[in-house]
Amino acid sequence: MVKQFQLTFILLVLLFNSENTVATTLQSIIPDSLKTKSPEELIAYLQFSNPTESKIYEIVLSNLSIDNSILAEHFYSVSDSFYEKGQYDRSIYYLDKAIKSVRDIKNDSLLCKYFIASGNSYLKDWKNQKSLDYYNKALNIAHNNGYIRNEFITNSSISIILRRMGQLEKALKVCKKSLKLTENSIDKNTENHVRLLNIISEIYLDQKKYDSANHYADIGLEMSKSLDFSIGSIDLYTKKGVVYSHKNEASKALLCFHKAEEILINKKITQKKSILNVNYFLANYFYKEKKYKKAITYLNNIISILEEKDARNIRVLETYILLANCYSEIDKKNEAMHWFQKVVMLQNQFQEAKNQTITKLHNQDIGDLENQMKLLKSKGIKQEYYKELIFYILLVVSLILIFFVFKYFQKQKSNTQQFNQLIEKINSLESKEKNIPQTVIINDEKVNAVLEGLHKLENQEYFLNTDCDLRSMSKKVKTNTTYLSKIIKTHKADSFNDYINDLRIEYALKRLKNDKKFRSFSVKSIALDIGYKTDNSFTKHFKSKTGLNPSYYIKKINNQDQNR
Repeated sequence: MVKQFQLTFILLVLLFNSENTVATTLQSIIPDSLKTKSPEELIAYLQFSNPTESKIYEIVLSNLSIDNSILAEHFYSVSDSFYEKGQYDRSIYYLDKAIKSVRDIKNDSLLCKYFIASGNSYLKDWKNQKSLDYYNKALNIAHNNGYIRNEFITNSSISIILRRMGQLEKALKVCKKSLKLTENSIDKNTENHVRLLNIISEIYLDQKKYDSANHYADIGLEMSKSLDFSIGSIDLYTKKGVVYSHKNEASKALLCFHKAEEILINKKITQKKSILNVNYFLANYFYKEKKYKKAITYLNNIISILEEKDARNIRVLETYILLANCYSEIDKKNEAMHWFQKVVMLQNQFQEAKNQTITKLHNQDIGDLENQMKLLKSKGIKQEYYKELIFYILLVVSLILIFFVFKYFQKQKSNTQQFNQLIEKINSLESKEKNIPQTVIINDEKVNAVLEGLHKLENQEYFLNTDCDLRSMSKKVKTNTTYLSKIIKTHKADSFNDYINDLRIEYALKRLKNDKKFRSFSVKSIALDIGYKTDNSFTKHFKSKTGLNPSYYIKKINNQDQNR
């Protein structure tokens, strides 16, 4: 039946431009079955209807022969159902009908009630100026008629708007006035009283008067517990957690946030505001503790329950900002950029009235975030640059390593060749020593005598003495240093030092080849044993004559022995 009415109405709207014409036409097509429905049944239809099909039910309800004040209450009931669903536009629509119904009969009590309800709907919809207009209308009626309870409720709501607009002193003044009104009101020690204490605590928090904020939160908590008012307790524990966070008392802050979370879970609270606040402030706590992944988990709890209409809630904007910051901290720049873009889009959707409440947030947090995202972009560019730089550095290092590895193996090959040539040379020398007597035939008897003397000293291994020098040796062969030096240069080596070094190195090569025990000595001991005063001097002369280090030569000789 409902679908038939809906189709009929749509067709009529297309045919007629005038609302009155549509209403008149609808009057003529209302079925008898609807005309017999009770107000309660019609209200039920309205509560679950869409804006199109609701028109026919409104006409039927208005045609009932009932008092205007009763009709107004019916419209108020429908409005309240849409308010609870968060459909604030439709809530205001039916409140306007309720207000119109009672204006003619001048019922101030109901009119004040509907003005407050309209203010509440506009407040929830973040239309601050509209909300304030209706609250002021309600306040005038309440004040003129002595409606203390309505005055208390209206002042409490006005303080919320003032706080949003940053007028904290005015908001606090209004709250304190409301607090005095509670003394003579039926709202004393009720949930409304708790809500007022929560607002006062919030204002002191904004003013950074943390002890005062905590004081009123404690009073409110005690009252909430006695009333078993879970939502009030959640809000106030959250306030206390924020207070302790600002006072750098992290453990106390976390305890309060977890108490709020515990009530939320155990009492199965579905109120979105409480869920948003608890998860946001826990995320904010873990963000400050640099536990970014845990913060993201709590923020995702918020994201999972958000609807399109929630974009008007400033906590959603703060959630997006915190998500962007968290992803930025863990170097997930794509995710950070995604949430930053959401922030930019969301802030552009805020109505002009609400912009006044987010000025501070916009100027500070959004500005900071924009700078941070610029840094992220810059960081991304730098990361790409550094990736390329690292690639080329690694490439260069790899080429250098390949070069050194090549040079190493080339050197090893060269050393092996030199070693083999050296062994052949040593073997050849040893063979000559065994088979061919060393005789020197020189016509000059004096020269011959010196050479024979040198030969005897060589056989005695005199060159192994550390004090073997040109002077001592010239005495041994009974000549002077000049003549000996000349003979050595002519018949032995370029200089006396070359002659002695050649003898010592040749001795070392042979002995190291044939004496396993001698090879077990340290290079320093070997050097001292063959007449050198330092191992560095020995190594230098050994390498100069053979092209190899003594340690390498010893190692190769040992390897040869093991392979035999």
